[in-house]
Amino acid sequence: MRYEGAIYRPPSEARSLIIQLTIGCARNTCTFCSMFKDKKFRIRPLEDVIEDLETAREYYKNVKVRRVFLADGDALIVKTEDLLCIINKINELFPEVERISAYGAPADVLGKTVDELKQLRQAGLEMVYMGAESGDDEVLTRIKKGVTAEEIIKAGQKLKKSGIITSVTFISGLGGSERLNEHALNTAYVINKMNPEYVGFLTLMLESGTELYEQVRRGEFRLLELDDIITELKVLIENIDSPGTVFRSNHASNYVPLKGTFNEDRDEMLKDLREVMESGSYKPEKFRGL
Repeated sequence: MRYEGAIYRPPSEARSLIIQLTIGCARNTCTFCSMFKDKKFRIRPLEDVIEDLETAREYYKNVKVRRVFLADGDALIVKTEDLLCIINKINELFPEVERISAYGAPADVLGKTVDELKQLRQAGLEMVYMGAESGDDEVLTRIKKGVTAEEIIKAGQKLKKSGIITSVTFISGLGGSERLNEHALNTAYVINKMNPEYVGFLTLMLESGTELYEQVRRGEFRLLELDDIITELKVLIENIDSPGTVFRSNHASNYVPLKGTFNEDRDEMLKDLREVMESGSYKPEKFRGL
């Protein structure tokens, strides 16, 4: 197996076999992100990916590989026929595999037809992780996400129609103090329209070397205070109406660990949030991470 540069994967893929289909991120413009900056984007040759899978099978010949994760930042950009070839090879070499998943940017999802996505699902692609970041168009423009809220909604609905499980990530604090309410309310709206299986709500952590870092340094972007972060989370939870969506705000970056399923656990999550606010038992800054 060959890996190039730093490898990123969702927390839930910690024990997965990771295979790089692409190197880096096709867009790599988000102002808050430092991932993949050391890589020039390219799609790896199909034969190299197949060779890596064969090498992995030999290496793990005495291990049952239950999960396979397709990297880098937007593996779904790969041509459908090549993705089908790769997924079929995974199933051939690892008949014990229980889940195949991948990162998929909204634009990559929109680049596939529903029929193509259904083919991928039938072949074995079970889950796609999609970084949406915000549901507010102004925030999306400022962070240079390259898509609108409506396009994110369409991508989520497309995945749902195809039967692919969707895990969507948003970032608390990305609207700064100026657009706290818009970021929370419009993000809730996008979630409601998509009704994804999973939503992860991270908290913004400023990274040196990013464009957002420089904006903060110049005073062009005001980070949220801790109380504002909790207020934003409260507004978000109060306005989500997405039955069956599993919600997680227990990433290493979050000050308050919350988890539940909408809509049934909304009141309990708000109760937990109030208790943390009253006691001041937030996660110490030194324990936060990405």
